[in-house]
Amino acid sequence: MKLFYTVLVALLSIVLSACNSTPREPISARDGTPYISQQSAMQRSARISDVKYDLAFSLTGENRFSATTIVNFNLSDTSKALTLDLNQANISHFSINGKKVYPNYNGSYITLNPGLLSTGNNTVEVQFSREHSTNGEGLHRFVDPVDGKVYLYSHFEPAAAQQMFAVFDQPDLKANFTLSVTAPKAWTVISAMRESSITELGDTRQWQFPQSPKLSPYNFSMHAGPYHQWTDNSGPYPLRLFARQSVAEQVTPNDWFTYTQQGLEFFDGYFGIPYPFKKYDQVLVPDFLYGAMENAAAITFSESRFLFNSEMTAAQKQRLASVIMHEMAHQWFGNLVTMKWWNGLWLNESFASFMGTLATAEATEFSHAWRTFYANNKQSAYHLDSQASTHPIEVPVASSQNAFDNIDAITYSKGASALNQLNHLLGEKAFQKGVQDYLLQYSYQNAQLNDFIKSLGNAANKNLTTWSQQWLYEAGVNSIKADFSCENGRITQFNLTQSAPSSALSTLREQRVQIGLFTQGRSRLHHNISMPVTYKGATTTVTRLIGLHCPDLVYPNYQDWGFVKVNLDPVSFKTAKQNLRLVKDPLLRSMLWQSLWDSVEDGKLSLNDYIGAVLVNLPGETDQTIVGQVLKSLSKTRVYLDKMDPSNQRFAKQAIRAIEQMSLRKVMIKSDSRDFQRRWFENYVSFARSKDALNHIDALLSDKASIKGLVLDQDLRWLMIAHLNRYDHPTAMYWLRKERDVDNSDAGQKSALAAEVSRPDALKKRQWLTRIQQQTNLPFSKQRSIIENLYPSEQKALSAVTTEQRLATLAKLDSEKGPVFMRSYAKYLIPTNCSYANESALQNLQRNSQLSDGTDRALKEAIGQEQKCLLIKSKMSH
Repeated sequence: MKLFYTVLVALLSIVLSACNSTPREPISARDGTPYISQQSAMQRSARISDVKYDLAFSLTGENRFSATTIVNFNLSDTSKALTLDLNQANISHFSINGKKVYPNYNGSYITLNPGLLSTGNNTVEVQFSREHSTNGEGLHRFVDPVDGKVYLYSHFEPAAAQQMFAVFDQPDLKANFTLSVTAPKAWTVISAMRESSITELGDTRQWQFPQSPKLSPYNFSMHAGPYHQWTDNSGPYPLRLFARQSVAEQVTPNDWFTYTQQGLEFFDGYFGIPYPFKKYDQVLVPDFLYGAMENAAAITFSESRFLFNSEMTAAQKQRLASVIMHEMAHQWFGNLVTMKWWNGLWLNESFASFMGTLATAEATEFSHAWRTFYANNKQSAYHLDSQASTHPIEVPVASSQNAFDNIDAITYSKGASALNQLNHLLGEKAFQKGVQDYLLQYSYQNAQLNDFIKSLGNAANKNLTTWSQQWLYEAGVNSIKADFSCENGRITQFNLTQSAPSSALSTLREQRVQIGLFTQGRSRLHHNISMPVTYKGATTTVTRLIGLHCPDLVYPNYQDWGFVKVNLDPVSFKTAKQNLRLVKDPLLRSMLWQSLWDSVEDGKLSLNDYIGAVLVNLPGETDQTIVGQVLKSLSKTRVYLDKMDPSNQRFAKQAIRAIEQMSLRKVMIKSDSRDFQRRWFENYVSFARSKDALNHIDALLSDKASIKGLVLDQDLRWLMIAHLNRYDHPTAMYWLRKERDVDNSDAGQKSALAAEVSRPDALKKRQWLTRIQQQTNLPFSKQRSIIENLYPSEQKALSAVTTEQRLATLAKLDSEKGPVFMRSYAKYLIPTNCSYANESALQNLQRNSQLSDGTDRALKEAIGQEQKCLLIKSKMSH
């Protein structure tokens, strides 16, 4: 019936078009999907201007919602048809300029008959109903399993506004939005503007919102439900915070409001433009696809990342502050001034990452934020930029379907590092002035990369053409190394040598760094001097260092100004390996730890030697950021150890046991420091393999054992129960059933699902895999829990059972499931087992399959991971 209706509508529309005898140009090609190519989008925006949306929604909490969209716009010509995006809706009324017609609708967009359009002002009205989404896009519906209450929130980036209303869904068609919502009486409705009126209508209320400033469709939002609300009117802008009622006790509003007020004050000053919207709302939402989203004045945050069952640790608070700052920076850079097309998304995210870290370091108690950025974000960027799948920061984006293909650590963290490097190269004041000029000139408009670079170059009086080409259009990370010689205890020659990763990625970049020189003392490494140097090309001679004391360690990117991998010279490498505990500067210590780990992944240091260095040096580490950094490397180490050949399995078992015991000792010792103790306990659980350790976890759960100072909150209990299930401990299923009955929350259900699918049961795993590969009514957030936990690294043999199935079905899934599903599936379920046979199978698949860009990149990364694992395995000493 639906197909018949669609065909009938199309035929009637053709008849109507034929009645108009004026010859017209061919319709711009679109492929019938919800996505639009850059070419089609540019053609559309060239014809349209002054767009206004009048949106009305009727929300009941049921599976469907009904709505009316009235679009007003100016059209420059009627020479050809125009498309209006609307995804999978049942249209009940459609009119163009007051004339009711049958919509020419294919389920993805409506083709507007040019014979019914006018040059100048036009009005299109669409009345429709649609199912709510359950995959985190469009207007997402969530039913709280604790109390049955329904919550809605919208998410539109990159082009999912069309899942909620009829729209020209592209970033350069900014528009004014007016909103009216009828919703159940107990609900609150949140949008870009504060409501102007709320009218009682029996069991419902009607919310009216005034017209918004000009926004790109993906920046607009609407959230509704019986949200719990906190307010803070102590600053210049009214603040509100929302969360589901059943999780309200897990929210610490004072932290949220403190960091938000600090950020608004900082950005008002830095940008020189007051916060551009009238209020600042933040909403914690379930099933969210990402960490947060910068909707104008109504920012959404993922519950899974920012809700905890006990007091936040310092690291968790820092992460909250950092993400608040990141999304806040977008309110100016992204919402006030918006990219013209999705190739500019990198700049949007890079700038917010740079500014978010800067604001966290300068406006909050987390003055060490740049150290955290180095240890976490930057290392992810170095890792990706060193792989065959790397890509330039600035890349073409063919269609809205490809908008997120390149959204990764290169986009966020390499881009942020490049901007930080440019900040040092131009000088902080010139960089800030360039940013201010850019925001002022393009307020409430769209802009492109060249506009931003031109503003910075003009402010610093520097031509940035070469810089842009080297940093933004060329992929790969360079390496630098100090090359020096000494006589009679003095430096006689000093060069910085720069190398490119390969002949295919041969660019040698210009950047400004600090060179740090150190000599070894009895109880510490003494810092002799830091010298700023701008280097370029293969070799840069640093004559100013000649004649200084011969150092025991040279670090050529001291204080981390540059985005560059450091290869320590032989003298410095030996000093670093033997004297980590003598390095008092925490950032330098962090960088030396990273140099050791990089040497493992580059095949220059055996995994055996690295683990030995960890066991000797890490127990005495007092800096939380560094402890977290090294424990993260140990997590990767565990994955490598799990994939070793039989000849290395004895060492792997001994190493895991040693780390397990070291972690437990630290848990016992750190009873006076909750944050340290918790971090070490989580590591203890992840390395618990021995019968004694697994029994100890069981005893802790049953209160037959305890650890001084350690409180087992709900998050830790699920961590422990999941681990017991991974290793099929005799009590594992008992604890899983018991905890599932106790904790019926959304987080609890996902934790129980993760524990269940991780169990070492080959038949059940195949059933789970088949379920997510086929059509299922399971919400995507739960599918994601299955995907991420189905094959833990130690279950190498169980993973092998379905390896052929996963390889054989990858291309089919890629064509059917869409980018949201495949981003998770490809990351976790492309098989890797550290074997030459699997590497060959992946390469064969990559050569012979037509995959989307995003899945193809994930496959290349899996191949790179196999190659790295094989290299590390080959360097292992038996």
